[in-house]
Amino acid sequence: MNTKRIVALIVAAGSGTRLGSAIPKQFAPLAGKPMIAHGVTAFSSHPLITSLTIVIGAGQEAMLAQAVGPVRAVTGGATRRESVYRGLEAIAADGGADLVLIHDAARPFLSHTVIDTLIAALDEDPGAVPALPVADTLARGIEVLGETVPRDGLWRVQTPQAFRFDAILDAHRRWPKGDDATDDAQMLRRFGLTVAMVEGDVMLEKVTYPADIAAAEARHAATLISRSATGFDVHRLELGEELWLGGVLIPHDKGLSGHSDADVALHAITDALLGCTGEGDIGTHFPPSDPQWRGAASYRFLQHAAAIITARGGVIDFIDLTLICEAPRIGPHRAAMRTRIAELLALAEDQVSIKATTTERLGFTGRGEGIAAQACATVRLPVGRPPVGGAA
Repeated sequence: MNTKRIVALIVAAGSGTRLGSAIPKQFAPLAGKPMIAHGVTAFSSHPLITSLTIVIGAGQEAMLAQAVGPVRAVTGGATRRESVYRGLEAIAADGGADLVLIHDAARPFLSHTVIDTLIAALDEDPGAVPALPVADTLARGIEVLGETVPRDGLWRVQTPQAFRFDAILDAHRRWPKGDDATDDAQMLRRFGLTVAMVEGDVMLEKVTYPADIAAAEARHAATLISRSATGFDVHRLELGEELWLGGVLIPHDKGLSGHSDADVALHAITDALLGCTGEGDIGTHFPPSDPQWRGAASYRFLQHAAAIITARGGVIDFIDLTLICEAPRIGPHRAAMRTRIAELLALAEDQVSIKATTTERLGFTGRGEGIAAQACATVRLPVGRPPVGGAA
Protein backbone atom coordinates (compact mmCIF):
# COMPACT_ATOMS: atom_id res chain seq x y z
CA MET A 1 0.00 0.00 0.00
CA ASN A 2 1.41 3.40 -0.96
CA THR A 3 1.85 5.76 2.02
CA LYS A 4 3.75 8.52 0.22
CA ARG A 5 2.24 11.93 -0.27
CA ILE A 6 2.50 12.53 -4.01
CA VAL A 7 1.44 15.93 -5.33
CA ALA A 8 0.90 16.98 -8.94
CA LEU A 9 1.80 20.54 -9.93
CA ILE A 10 0.41 21.77 -13.28
CA VAL A 11 2.03 24.91 -14.68
CA ALA A 12 -0.57 26.94 -16.58
CA ALA A 13 0.45 30.55 -16.05
CA GLY A 14 1.42 31.48 -19.61
CA SER A 15 -0.44 33.68 -22.06
CA GLY A 16 -0.03 31.30 -25.03
CA THR A 17 0.28 34.15 -27.54
CA ARG A 18 2.02 31.95 -30.13
CA LEU A 19 -1.13 29.85 -30.45
CA GLY A 20 -3.01 32.90 -31.73
CA SER A 21 -6.02 32.13 -29.53
CA ALA A 22 -8.34 34.76 -28.07
CA ILE A 23 -7.81 33.13 -24.68
CA PRO A 24 -4.68 31.66 -23.06
CA LYS A 25 -3.91 28.36 -24.77
CA GLN A 26 -4.28 26.30 -21.60
CA PHE A 27 -8.00 27.15 -21.67
CA ALA A 28 -8.46 26.74 -25.42
CA PRO A 29 -10.72 23.82 -26.51
CA LEU A 30 -8.98 20.58 -27.43
CA ALA A 31 -10.60 17.18 -27.99
CA GLY A 32 -13.90 18.24 -26.49
CA LYS A 33 -12.77 20.17 -23.41
CA PRO A 34 -10.34 22.90 -22.30
CA MET A 35 -6.73 21.86 -22.82
CA ILE A 36 -5.88 22.08 -19.12
CA ALA A 37 -8.75 19.75 -18.21
CA HIS A 38 -6.98 16.77 -19.80
CA GLY A 39 -4.03 16.97 -17.41
CA VAL A 40 -6.30 17.62 -14.44
CA THR A 41 -8.30 14.50 -15.30
CA ALA A 42 -5.17 12.37 -15.68
CA PHE A 43 -3.80 13.34 -12.27
CA SER A 44 -7.06 13.48 -10.32
CA SER A 45 -8.08 10.02 -11.53
CA HIS A 46 -4.72 8.41 -10.66
CA PRO A 47 -4.89 6.42 -7.40
CA LEU A 48 -1.40 7.43 -6.21
CA ILE A 49 -1.82 11.19 -6.60
CA THR A 50 -2.71 12.72 -3.24
CA SER A 51 -3.51 16.26 -4.35
CA LEU A 52 -3.25 18.69 -7.23
CA THR A 53 -2.08 22.30 -7.40
CA ILE A 54 -2.33 24.49 -10.52
CA VAL A 55 -0.23 27.60 -11.16
CA ILE A 56 -2.14 30.17 -13.21
CA GLY A 57 -1.64 33.72 -14.44
CA ALA A 58 -3.01 36.71 -12.59
CA GLY A 59 -6.73 37.15 -13.23
CA GLN A 60 -7.26 33.65 -14.62
CA GLU A 61 -9.20 32.31 -11.64
CA ALA A 62 -12.60 32.46 -13.35
CA MET A 63 -11.33 30.73 -16.49
CA LEU A 64 -9.78 27.97 -14.39
CA ALA A 65 -12.97 27.42 -12.39
CA GLN A 66 -15.02 27.22 -15.59
CA ALA A 67 -12.54 24.78 -17.15
CA VAL A 68 -12.00 22.31 -14.29
CA GLY A 69 -14.14 23.33 -11.32
CA PRO A 70 -12.79 23.95 -7.80
CA VAL A 71 -9.08 23.21 -7.43
CA ARG A 72 -6.08 24.51 -5.47
CA ALA A 73 -4.70 27.43 -7.50
CA VAL A 74 -1.61 29.62 -7.09
CA THR A 75 -0.76 32.78 -9.03
CA GLY A 76 2.46 32.36 -11.01
CA GLY A 77 5.31 34.72 -11.76
CA ALA A 78 6.92 36.38 -14.77
CA THR A 79 8.84 33.25 -15.84
CA ARG A 80 8.14 29.55 -15.82
CA ARG A 81 10.80 28.96 -13.15
CA GLU A 82 9.25 31.57 -10.87
CA SER A 83 5.80 30.03 -11.42
CA VAL A 84 7.05 26.57 -10.51
CA TYR A 85 8.82 27.95 -7.45
CA ARG A 86 5.64 29.63 -6.23
CA GLY A 87 3.76 26.37 -6.72
CA LEU A 88 6.36 24.42 -4.77
CA GLU A 89 6.28 26.90 -1.90
CA ALA A 90 2.49 26.67 -1.83
CA ILE A 91 2.75 22.89 -1.55
CA ALA A 92 5.30 23.29 1.25
CA ALA A 93 2.91 25.64 3.07
CA ASP A 94 0.18 23.02 2.73
CA GLY A 95 2.28 20.43 4.56
CA GLY A 96 4.77 19.48 1.85
CA ALA A 97 5.03 16.21 -0.02
CA ASP A 98 7.25 13.21 -0.51
CA LEU A 99 7.17 13.39 -4.30
CA VAL A 100 6.03 16.01 -6.80
CA LEU A 101 5.25 15.73 -10.52
CA ILE A 102 5.64 19.04 -12.38
CA HIS A 103 3.69 19.16 -15.61
CA ASP A 104 3.04 21.68 -18.39
CA ALA A 105 -0.64 22.22 -19.20
CA ALA A 106 0.34 22.45 -22.88
CA ARG A 107 1.11 18.71 -22.91
CA PRO A 108 -2.48 17.56 -22.48
CA PHE A 109 -2.58 13.83 -23.16
CA LEU A 110 -0.91 12.31 -20.12
CA SER A 111 -1.30 8.58 -19.48
CA HIS A 112 -1.31 6.78 -16.16
CA THR A 113 1.49 4.59 -17.52
CA VAL A 114 3.87 7.57 -17.71
CA ILE A 115 2.89 8.65 -14.18
CA ASP A 116 3.50 5.13 -12.84
CA THR A 117 6.90 4.86 -14.53
CA LEU A 118 8.07 8.23 -13.19
CA ILE A 119 7.00 7.47 -9.63
CA ALA A 120 8.76 4.09 -9.71
CA ALA A 121 11.99 5.73 -10.98
CA LEU A 122 12.16 7.93 -7.87
CA ASP A 123 12.92 4.86 -5.77
CA GLU A 124 16.45 5.01 -7.21
CA ASP A 125 17.01 8.65 -8.23
CA PRO A 126 15.90 12.03 -6.85
CA GLY A 127 14.55 13.06 -10.26
CA ALA A 128 13.08 11.45 -13.37
CA VAL A 129 11.90 12.73 -16.75
CA PRO A 130 10.12 11.14 -19.73
CA ALA A 131 12.17 11.44 -22.92
CA LEU A 132 12.07 10.37 -26.56
CA PRO A 133 15.11 9.92 -28.80
CA VAL A 134 15.70 12.53 -31.49
CA ALA A 135 14.81 10.98 -34.85
CA ASP A 136 15.16 13.91 -37.25
CA THR A 137 18.41 15.02 -38.84
CA LEU A 138 19.83 18.01 -36.96
CA ALA A 139 21.82 20.79 -38.59
CA ARG A 140 23.19 24.22 -37.86
CA GLY A 141 22.47 27.20 -40.07
CA ILE A 142 20.82 30.59 -40.48
CA GLU A 143 18.70 30.75 -43.66
CA VAL A 144 21.26 28.50 -45.37
CA LEU A 145 21.76 24.89 -44.28
CA GLY A 146 25.01 24.30 -42.43
CA GLU A 147 26.74 21.24 -41.06
CA THR A 148 24.74 18.40 -39.55
CA VAL A 149 24.92 17.59 -35.87
CA PRO A 150 25.21 13.97 -34.67
CA ARG A 151 21.97 12.98 -32.99
CA ASP A 152 23.33 9.96 -31.11
CA GLY A 153 22.61 10.39 -27.45
CA LEU A 154 20.21 13.31 -27.99
CA TRP A 155 16.78 13.21 -26.38
CA ARG A 156 13.60 15.27 -26.39
CA VAL A 157 12.68 15.85 -22.75
CA GLN A 158 8.99 16.02 -21.86
CA THR A 159 6.87 16.61 -18.79
CA PRO A 160 5.73 15.69 -16.22
CA GLN A 161 9.09 15.74 -14.51
CA ALA A 162 9.08 13.90 -11.19
CA PHE A 163 11.19 14.69 -8.14
CA ARG A 164 11.65 14.00 -4.51
CA PHE A 165 9.95 17.08 -3.17
CA ASP A 166 12.63 18.29 -0.75
CA ALA A 167 15.32 17.99 -3.43
CA ILE A 168 13.56 20.09 -6.09
CA LEU A 169 12.33 22.65 -3.56
CA ASP A 170 15.90 23.07 -2.31
CA ALA A 171 17.17 23.50 -5.89
CA HIS A 172 14.64 26.26 -6.52
CA ARG A 173 15.45 28.01 -3.24
CA ARG A 174 19.19 27.95 -4.01
CA TRP A 175 18.84 29.00 -7.64
CA PRO A 176 20.68 32.28 -8.39
CA LYS A 177 18.43 35.30 -8.84
CA GLY A 178 18.24 36.48 -12.44
CA ASP A 179 19.36 33.11 -13.80
CA ASP A 180 16.32 31.71 -15.60
CA ALA A 181 15.71 28.01 -16.19
CA THR A 182 13.06 26.46 -18.40
CA ASP A 183 13.64 22.92 -17.16
CA ASP A 184 13.42 21.74 -13.55
CA ALA A 185 15.53 18.63 -14.14
CA GLN A 186 18.49 20.75 -15.22
CA MET A 187 18.22 22.71 -11.98
CA LEU A 188 18.50 19.50 -9.99
CA ARG A 189 21.50 18.37 -12.03
CA ARG A 190 23.32 21.67 -11.46
CA PHE A 191 23.44 20.83 -7.76
CA GLY A 192 24.95 17.41 -8.40
CA LEU A 193 21.84 15.23 -8.21
CA THR A 194 20.96 12.55 -10.76
CA VAL A 195 17.91 12.56 -13.01
CA ALA A 196 16.77 9.28 -14.55
CA MET A 197 15.24 9.09 -18.02
CA VAL A 198 12.18 6.92 -18.59
CA GLU A 199 10.33 6.18 -21.81
CA GLY A 200 8.37 9.17 -23.03
CA ASP A 201 5.14 9.24 -25.00
CA VAL A 202 4.38 10.78 -28.40
CA MET A 203 1.01 11.81 -26.94
CA LEU A 204 2.90 14.28 -24.74
CA GLU A 205 3.98 16.50 -27.63
CA LYS A 206 3.70 20.14 -26.60
CA VAL A 207 1.00 22.38 -28.07
CA THR A 208 2.55 25.73 -28.99
CA TYR A 209 1.44 26.88 -32.46
CA PRO A 210 -1.96 26.78 -34.23
CA ALA A 211 -0.96 23.74 -36.30
CA ASP A 212 -0.21 21.87 -33.08
CA ILE A 213 -3.91 21.90 -32.17
CA ALA A 214 -4.86 19.94 -35.30
CA ALA A 215 -1.95 17.55 -34.77
CA ALA A 216 -2.95 16.96 -31.15
CA GLU A 217 -6.58 16.38 -32.17
CA ALA A 218 -5.42 13.81 -34.73
CA ARG A 219 -3.20 12.00 -32.21
CA HIS A 220 -6.06 11.87 -29.73
CA ALA A 221 -8.56 10.64 -32.32
CA ALA A 222 -6.21 7.82 -33.32
CA THR A 223 -6.33 6.43 -29.76
CA LEU A 224 -10.12 6.20 -29.62
CA ILE A 225 -12.53 3.46 -30.58
CA SER A 226 -16.23 4.03 -31.15
CA ARG A 227 -18.85 2.27 -29.05
CA SER A 228 -22.63 2.41 -29.12
CA ALA A 229 -25.06 1.21 -26.46
CA THR A 230 -28.76 1.48 -25.76
CA GLY A 231 -30.82 2.30 -22.70
CA PHE A 232 -34.49 1.63 -21.98
CA ASP A 233 -36.68 2.80 -19.12
CA VAL A 234 -40.35 2.91 -18.12
CA HIS A 235 -42.20 4.85 -15.42
CA ARG A 236 -45.83 4.91 -14.38
CA LEU A 237 -48.01 8.01 -14.83
CA GLU A 238 -49.83 9.05 -11.68
CA LEU A 239 -51.95 11.95 -10.47
CA GLY A 240 -50.23 14.40 -8.14
CA GLU A 241 -46.75 13.98 -9.62
CA GLU A 242 -44.67 16.44 -11.65
CA LEU A 243 -43.81 15.40 -15.19
CA TRP A 244 -40.09 15.75 -15.97
CA LEU A 245 -38.93 14.69 -19.42
CA GLY A 246 -35.48 15.35 -20.84
CA GLY A 247 -34.67 17.66 -17.94
CA VAL A 248 -37.72 19.86 -18.68
CA LEU A 249 -40.80 20.28 -16.46
CA ILE A 250 -43.82 19.68 -18.72
CA PRO A 251 -47.37 20.79 -17.83
CA HIS A 252 -49.64 17.72 -17.66
CA ASP A 253 -52.42 16.37 -15.46
CA LYS A 254 -50.20 13.44 -14.44
CA GLY A 255 -46.54 12.96 -13.68
CA LEU A 256 -44.11 10.07 -13.62
CA SER A 257 -43.70 8.12 -10.41
CA GLY A 258 -40.36 6.77 -9.22
CA HIS A 259 -37.69 6.88 -6.53
CA SER A 260 -36.07 9.96 -8.11
CA ASP A 261 -37.89 12.56 -10.20
CA ALA A 262 -38.56 9.65 -12.62
CA ASP A 263 -37.33 11.44 -15.74
CA VAL A 264 -37.62 8.44 -18.01
CA ALA A 265 -35.79 10.19 -20.86
CA LEU A 266 -32.67 11.04 -18.83
CA HIS A 267 -32.71 7.58 -17.25
CA ALA A 268 -32.62 5.91 -20.66
CA ILE A 269 -29.77 8.15 -21.84
CA THR A 270 -27.85 7.53 -18.61
CA ASP A 271 -28.08 3.77 -19.11
CA ALA A 272 -26.97 4.12 -22.73
CA LEU A 273 -23.88 6.09 -21.67
CA LEU A 274 -23.06 3.63 -18.89
CA GLY A 275 -23.47 0.82 -21.40
CA CYS A 276 -20.74 2.36 -23.57
CA THR A 277 -18.32 2.21 -20.64
CA GLY A 278 -19.29 -1.22 -19.34
CA GLU A 279 -19.92 0.41 -15.96
CA GLY A 280 -23.22 -1.28 -15.10
CA ASP A 281 -26.55 0.55 -15.13
CA ILE A 282 -28.25 3.39 -13.33
CA GLY A 283 -29.32 1.11 -10.49
CA THR A 284 -25.72 0.10 -9.89
CA HIS A 285 -24.64 3.68 -9.30
CA PHE A 286 -27.84 5.04 -7.75
CA PRO A 287 -29.66 2.14 -6.06
CA PRO A 288 -33.37 2.77 -5.33
CA SER A 289 -32.78 1.35 -1.86
CA ASP A 290 -30.54 4.32 -1.00
CA PRO A 291 -32.68 7.09 0.53
CA GLN A 292 -30.28 9.84 -0.58
CA TRP A 293 -31.59 9.50 -4.14
CA ARG A 294 -35.27 9.86 -3.21
CA GLY A 295 -36.67 12.70 -5.31
CA ALA A 296 -33.24 13.43 -6.79
CA ALA A 297 -33.01 15.35 -10.06
CA SER A 298 -32.16 12.90 -12.82
CA TYR A 299 -29.70 15.28 -14.48
CA ARG A 300 -27.31 14.30 -11.65
CA PHE A 301 -27.40 10.70 -12.87
CA LEU A 302 -26.82 11.79 -16.45
CA GLN A 303 -23.86 13.99 -15.59
CA HIS A 304 -22.35 11.25 -13.45
CA ALA A 305 -22.38 8.90 -16.44
CA ALA A 306 -20.86 11.62 -18.63
CA ALA A 307 -18.15 12.26 -16.02
CA ILE A 308 -17.10 8.60 -16.14
CA ILE A 309 -16.61 8.93 -19.89
CA THR A 310 -14.64 12.15 -19.46
CA ALA A 311 -12.44 10.62 -16.75
CA ARG A 312 -11.53 7.84 -19.15
CA GLY A 313 -10.56 10.36 -21.81
CA GLY A 314 -13.65 9.65 -23.89
CA VAL A 315 -15.89 11.79 -26.06
CA ILE A 316 -19.68 11.67 -26.43
CA ASP A 317 -20.50 11.94 -30.14
CA PHE A 318 -24.26 11.55 -30.40
CA ILE A 319 -27.44 10.85 -28.42
CA ASP A 320 -30.62 9.51 -30.03
CA LEU A 321 -33.74 9.39 -27.84
CA THR A 322 -37.21 8.00 -28.61
CA LEU A 323 -40.12 8.72 -26.27
CA ILE A 324 -43.10 6.36 -26.39
CA CYS A 325 -46.41 7.68 -25.08
CA GLU A 326 -49.95 8.70 -26.02
CA ALA A 327 -49.84 11.91 -23.98
CA PRO A 328 -48.55 14.50 -23.51
CA ARG A 329 -47.65 15.54 -27.04
CA ILE A 330 -43.86 15.73 -27.25
CA GLY A 331 -43.64 18.05 -30.27
CA PRO A 332 -44.19 21.34 -28.41
CA HIS A 333 -41.45 20.47 -25.90
CA ARG A 334 -38.93 18.80 -28.20
CA ALA A 335 -36.73 21.88 -28.74
CA ALA A 336 -36.51 22.68 -25.03
CA MET A 337 -35.62 19.08 -24.19
CA ARG A 338 -32.99 18.96 -26.90
CA THR A 339 -31.42 22.18 -25.64
CA ARG A 340 -31.39 20.95 -22.05
CA ILE A 341 -29.86 17.55 -22.83
CA ALA A 342 -27.18 19.19 -24.98
CA GLU A 343 -26.44 21.62 -22.17
CA LEU A 344 -26.17 18.86 -19.55
CA LEU A 345 -23.75 16.86 -21.70
CA ALA A 346 -21.80 19.86 -23.07
CA LEU A 347 -22.80 18.93 -26.63
CA ALA A 348 -23.96 20.91 -29.61
CA GLU A 349 -27.70 20.62 -30.20
CA ASP A 350 -27.15 18.83 -33.49
CA GLN A 351 -25.52 16.03 -31.48
CA VAL A 352 -28.87 15.28 -29.81
CA SER A 353 -31.87 13.75 -31.59
CA ILE A 354 -35.30 13.45 -29.97
CA LYS A 355 -38.16 11.52 -31.54
CA ALA A 356 -41.59 10.49 -30.29
CA THR A 357 -44.02 7.76 -31.21
CA THR A 358 -47.11 5.97 -29.90
CA THR A 359 -48.07 2.31 -29.72
CA GLU A 360 -51.38 2.89 -31.53
CA ARG A 361 -53.18 2.66 -28.16
CA LEU A 362 -51.75 -0.81 -27.50
CA GLY A 363 -50.20 -1.81 -24.19
CA PHE A 364 -49.60 0.25 -21.07
CA THR A 365 -48.38 3.30 -22.99
CA GLY A 366 -51.40 3.06 -25.28
CA ARG A 367 -53.69 3.06 -22.28
CA GLY A 368 -51.91 6.16 -20.88
CA GLU A 369 -50.59 4.28 -17.86
CA GLY A 370 -46.96 5.23 -18.34
CA ILE A 371 -44.20 6.52 -20.59
CA ALA A 372 -41.32 4.54 -22.04
CA ALA A 373 -38.02 5.83 -23.42
CA GLN A 374 -35.35 4.23 -25.54
CA ALA A 375 -31.95 5.85 -26.09
CA CYS A 376 -28.84 5.10 -28.10
CA ALA A 377 -25.48 6.73 -27.29
CA THR A 378 -22.38 6.79 -29.48
CA VAL A 379 -19.15 7.38 -27.59
CA ARG A 380 -15.43 7.22 -28.40
CA LEU A 381 -13.15 5.83 -25.70
CA PRO A 382 -9.37 5.36 -25.51
CA VAL A 383 -8.15 1.90 -26.47
CA GLY A 384 -7.03 -0.16 -23.49
CA ARG A 385 -7.68 2.48 -20.78
CA PRO A 386 -8.98 1.00 -17.50
CA PRO A 387 -12.23 2.43 -16.16
CA VAL A 388 -11.99 5.46 -13.91
CA GLY A 389 -14.84 6.64 -11.74
CA GLY A 390 -17.36 4.48 -9.94
CA ALA A 391 -20.48 5.00 -7.90
CA ALA A 392 -21.42 8.48 -6.81
